[in-house]
Parts: sequence; C-alpha cells; structure tokens
Amino acid sequence: MDAPSDDELVAAVARGDEAACRRLMERHLPRMVALARRMLGNQADAEDVAQEVFLRVWTHAERWQPGRAQFGTWLHRVATNLCLDRLRKRRPENIDDIPEPASSDPQPDENLERRELAERVEAALQALPERQRLAVVLSHYQGLSNIEAAEILEVSVEAVESLLGRARRQLRDTLATERDDVARIMRTGA
Repeated sequence: MDAPSDDELVAAVARGDEAACRRLMERHLPRMVALARRMLGNQADAEDVAQEVFLRVWTHAERWQPGRAQFGTWLHRVATNLCLDRLRKRRPENIDDIPEPASSDPQPDENLERRELAERVEAALQALPERQRLAVVLSHYQGLSNIEAAEILEVSVEAVESLLGRARRQLRDTLATERDDVARIMRTGA
C-alpha cells in the first residue's frame, strides 16, 4: 500500500485528522528544525519555529490548494518567514557577551577538531546577512534546488545564484582570515 501524499494528508488535516498531522510532522519536522537552527543558531528557537510551522499547518490546512505549490516548498516558506521575523526582533548581541560553550568530557583530537571547525563554519554562517544565510541554508543544508529556493525566497533564480555567490565569497574570506589569524598566533605565541 502506497503512503498517502502530502496533499492527501493536508486534506485529512483540514478534516481534523490528527493522525494525518502527525504523519506530516514525521515527514517534515526534522527539516524544519534543521532550517530554523541554521538560520537562528539556537536549538530551542528552532524547535519553537518548527512547532509554529505545524501549528499553522493544523490551523490553515483548509486553505491548502493542491497543485499550486509543493507542500514542502510551502512549509519552507512558512519556516523562513518565521525565522526572519525572529531575527528582526532580536537585538544585536555583543559577541564578547556570549558565553563560551561548556566543555563536556574530553574528546579525541579528531572529534575536537571537527567540532571546532563546525563551530567556526556555524559562526561564519551566522555572520552572513539574513538573505545570504537563508540562500545557503536552503541550498546547501536543506538540499533544495535554486529554483525551489527562489520560489521560497520569492526572488528570481538569478537572484538566488547571486546571493549564494556573495555568501560563498564572504564565508571563504571569513574562514581564510580566521585561519590566518590562528596561524599568526601559533607562530608568535600571542
């Protein structure tokens, strides 16, 4: 027996079928949390956004029009808007006020290096302007095509490609500068 499509499940949700809503969540929740975490840099906020996304699925399912867009694209658009709203409401943080992450048990050197690299990449990603960060998250982390990302961002494919190009240059420059700073510190001991 074939699994019901997203459109069939949304139609069932519109009729009040909680099990259909759970199935949609099982299919799409991890991607919504991942998108929000990459955009917001915070797991708790990401989970809040994902919860709000599925609350909107539940409350607006009767408005869903199959064939107008893919359900997954609509979910990404809702999550994107919620993330952008949260980012706009945040006050700028002073990087010096952010506490260093608490260290757990010592990890082998290889795992430590990977984690540190992931943290540097995450910090560089968070430093990007919102639209560039969103383009990178949709394209690289969510695995969407430029066409899908353009639909979610409500821009042309060329605009997505431009955002991605600028973001990649900024990431490359940020991470290269950091690498040069670390090398200088290691050489001079300062």
